[in-house]
Amino acid sequence: MIDLQPAGTFALGDRTVRRMGYGAMQLAGPGVFGPPKDRAAAIAVLRAAVEAGVDHLDTSDFYGPHVTNQLIREALHPYRGLTIVTKVGAVRGPDASWNPAQSPGQLTQAVHDNLRNLGLDVLDVVNLRIMGDVHAPSEGSIEAPFTALAQLQRQGLIRHLGLSNATPAQVVQAQRIAPIVCVQNHYNLAHRADDALIEQLGAQGIAYVPFFPLGGFSPLQSEILTRVATRLAATPMQVALAWLLARAPNLLLIPGTSSLAHLRENLAAAALALPADAIAELDRIAAEGQAKP
Repeated sequence: MIDLQPAGTFALGDRTVRRMGYGAMQLAGPGVFGPPKDRAAAIAVLRAAVEAGVDHLDTSDFYGPHVTNQLIREALHPYRGLTIVTKVGAVRGPDASWNPAQSPGQLTQAVHDNLRNLGLDVLDVVNLRIMGDVHAPSEGSIEAPFTALAQLQRQGLIRHLGLSNATPAQVVQAQRIAPIVCVQNHYNLAHRADDALIEQLGAQGIAYVPFFPLGGFSPLQSEILTRVATRLAATPMQVALAWLLARAPNLLLIPGTSSLAHLRENLAAAALALPADAIAELDRIAAEGQAKP
């Protein structure tokens, strides 16, 4: 029996969600493009996540494109008790490229695409995905695209707004335009550039949602991580997730997988308590640059 309760909960706008959630990106085909190899298996993973107690799903209509949202609708609609967070700001090219789409018209189209494919009248949370380097945000004004999303929020199409791949300065700029409920950035045991931002957001009651919590397409590898996992009779990925849960109370996790076995492994990390000496040891990974893809 998987128990998500030990990980606790945190506010996401006007909702309270469990801190262990699920990210749907890996349900699309290779390169997050096209349909899954096994549609029935993808549906089964989504249903198993919710049956285990997950109530926070992360997705985007540019995954596929359209694929993950359509899978979520088929598997889970009408979403009783679920909070679905999506993101806009990019489109996929026919060659599977990721291209910026941040004009007011493009953002409006993206919001309506998400509404249609998810089967919703209003989106719970929409993150503006700022298009820079996939691993690190780039400075630059987001006034125009975030203002466009704030207008769509005022029209009643979006409940809450957030940011993805944002710098601290962009967070401040967005907050001058409209409140935000979450920031989704690259963060994990080995990539800790946002330590200060996490604390700042926590003081404001704003969720921080790490993407690539397990290293992304190249999983985290570290002798320290392996050693701690062995000592705790856990897998390295469970320890990496448990470290994130212990890092700060405003962190919400959305590890993704297309495998039922990996889903269960990830969710079981919610009940893994790390002793203080293990946390201190794991903190050395970033400080010493010991993790590698």
